[in-house]
Amino acid sequence: MKIQIGIKPEDSVQVADSLNKLLSDEHVLYIKTRNAHWNVVGPDFAAQHKFFEGQYGDLEEIIDQVAERIRAIGHYTVGTMEDFLKLTQLEEKSRESNDSLSFIKDLLEDHESIIIELRENINRFANDWHDTGSSDFITGLMETHEKMAWMLRSHLQ
Repeated sequence: MKIQIGIKPEDSVQVADSLNKLLSDEHVLYIKTRNAHWNVVGPDFAAQHKFFEGQYGDLEEIIDQVAERIRAIGHYTVGTMEDFLKLTQLEEKSRESNDSLSFIKDLLEDHESIIIELRENINRFANDWHDTGSSDFITGLMETHEKMAWMLRSHLQ
């Protein structure tokens, strides 16, 4: 069934493509955060294990919201690890250390990368592709990532 929500089909394709890249970033960040939760070691293990659990729980919600936004504008999501790894801007890194600060620095870098990408897309979604709903949606995601980054950054100060 053709979707009639006031967004030109060619514009919705652009938005969906961008959101699928975001979905891929969110999945990779989620996996990296789960890895930190599972593998963190050190005298702060208990606190960091719990902290990372909260972070990956938030990312799990974000993943579902992004996928549902893609579906709401009439497109399908990518859904395989192969697709996620092709589309993500984030990098998998070999671990030299499993201490909390090493994980936190890596995850913070990824959140900041996502924040920059989201910030760059806010006006593009609204002005270029005429989808103020998706623009508003990613503004909220940006704010969520900013808070998560703040929480990570606070461990480093």
